[in-house]
Amino acid sequence: METVPLIRENPETLDTQPATAISAALGWLRTAQDPAGYWVGMLESNCCMEAEWLLAFHVLGYRHPEQPAIMQGLLDRQRADGSWETYHGAPAGDINATVECYAALRCVGLAADHPALSRARAWIFRHGGLRGVRVFTRYWLALIGEWPWARTPNLPPEIIRFPLWFPFSIYNFASWARATMVPLCILSARRHVRPLPPERRLDELFPEGREAFDYRLPRRGGLFSWDTFFRLADSALHRLQSLGLTPGRRAAEARCLEWVIRHQDADGAWGGIQPPWIYGLMALHAAGYPLSHPVLAAGLSALDQHWSYWRDGSLRIQASESPVWDTALTLLAMLDCGCTPESHPEMGRALDWLLDREVRHPGDWSVRQPGVEPGGWAFERANLHYPDVDDTAVVLIILARLRRLGVPAERLEGPIRRARDWLLAMECSGGGWAAFDRDNNREILTRIPFCDFGEALDPPSADVTAHVLEAFGELGMDAHHPAIVRGLDFLRREQESWGSWFGRWGVNHIYGTAAVLPALRHVGEDMDSGYVRRAADWLASVQNPDGGWGESCASYMDADLIGRGPSTASQTAWALFGLLAVDREAYASSIERGVRYLVATQREGTWEEPWFTGTGFPGYGVGARTRLGEPGLSARLAQGKELQRGFMINYNLYRHYFPLAALGRAARG
Repeated sequence: METVPLIRENPETLDTQPATAISAALGWLRTAQDPAGYWVGMLESNCCMEAEWLLAFHVLGYRHPEQPAIMQGLLDRQRADGSWETYHGAPAGDINATVECYAALRCVGLAADHPALSRARAWIFRHGGLRGVRVFTRYWLALIGEWPWARTPNLPPEIIRFPLWFPFSIYNFASWARATMVPLCILSARRHVRPLPPERRLDELFPEGREAFDYRLPRRGGLFSWDTFFRLADSALHRLQSLGLTPGRRAAEARCLEWVIRHQDADGAWGGIQPPWIYGLMALHAAGYPLSHPVLAAGLSALDQHWSYWRDGSLRIQASESPVWDTALTLLAMLDCGCTPESHPEMGRALDWLLDREVRHPGDWSVRQPGVEPGGWAFERANLHYPDVDDTAVVLIILARLRRLGVPAERLEGPIRRARDWLLAMECSGGGWAAFDRDNNREILTRIPFCDFGEALDPPSADVTAHVLEAFGELGMDAHHPAIVRGLDFLRREQESWGSWFGRWGVNHIYGTAAVLPALRHVGEDMDSGYVRRAADWLASVQNPDGGWGESCASYMDADLIGRGPSTASQTAWALFGLLAVDREAYASSIERGVRYLVATQREGTWEEPWFTGTGFPGYGVGARTRLGEPGLSARLAQGKELQRGFMINYNLYRHYFPLAALGRAARG
């Protein structure tokens, strides 16, 4: 199809403005590449990360040399009303983040009458006090002696012995939940405590006295419900533990400790994410491992490597890191702009780095998929146990395109074959693909008291499935392949009535829709079909007057905000991906205005984006889309638009490689 001019009033700008913006963005990438060959941006999340590390330092008896800078970062991010939020521009603060920041600042020596803490305390009381905090916040308070362990959900280490067929096997939980639960089992079994000194205790948060405080979890079910059943079971487990009626417990703890040590990553962290890392350190220390032990020493030293970053004079700690994801998407953007390894040597260095990161280790996924040859990529640089489908699919897209450009086949054929076969083996029985595991969808697990955080399950999603189908399309597989037939059926079932797709790993329906539409084109779907045009029409309908697109994180709880929010560079790029994949001519006006927005908002070769457009957890528990019009949903989930159960992310390179890719696709036709 002939390329439609994007800026019709002055056709010459098609060759100048977008081309100039692309050139500037490519120049910015050259300076941003690490000498090792990868690209990585800060993975910015909420201040619970730093607060929990400060609390962990106390529990471990460890003094981090930059502790004042971490503390300053918390103070700098406090909202004017005294609270802390879970994402930039949230409509309200979060009770859990605010309590954890409050506890951390008291722990490191701030007095209760410090102005920041006075404001925070007033906000906490206005929002129900400690009664409504989540399970993980209760665990943190228990670790510092401010909450009775007997009033937290019991996590018995005996679960490590549950067979795979048993519903509560650890391998039936999502990978991130599993990796977090095992070290927490040790802390829960030992009821480990390192109390705050008397002058730093949180007595002021118990104004009626601790004896009068109601420590029970909020009830979310009737008398004859799973909620009640699991509460009774939890109470029974606590009574047995208090009476010492736990035969074989030390052996179970030893198996948990062995599991934790075996799962440590090469860089010293665990699972590539903060919770198993931080709980793993405390669990091992509680079991008697000194800080000088090589496992703990490596875990602590990782903080001072690629996990921390400085911003505005304070030290921030990432919840995860994204070098594989960032490098792959950067390479994809460069390919979209017509770059080749011959014309841009930085691409060759990045490819070498990516190929060296191929995961050839049978990780946790292989428990359910024995006999499948490992082959794929993880999100992080040193995570052997949890390669993920999404990263693997994007890398596979790049390798397929580079093979067509003439990169020597002997370098690519093995990784391509292994990644393709691994992805085929990871398809879920319903036809879609999840992020880390196959058929990880037992909803009963979300009912146990422990699971009141983001997501306990990892079911298939439209966005991950779309990336896999796009990769298969790049390899020459078409809509007649059985796996693709099942995947397309899954996507059709997942489409909303108005045309969009839910975004599990990015905010939100703009992300999901932008992933699906290019995938449909790559596998040869009819782009004139009704469901495809309905999706593209929806994208065009939510374009902002400034020409950009935006969607608030609050859209995960408010259906009126789906596709709505301040324009961002990354979300504008995603919308352009979708429209360009469907019909350049039919949507020329929207495409033109979107390109104008990206060109006009570029600054010094890149774009600024304070908004959080990445998703860790929407906070639904089940890990899949939820009907937002359901009565009582907010009460059942215990969250509103503040997303206190959610976990949102600002990937600091989304603002760069996605706009670059969109401009490249628009300019190249």
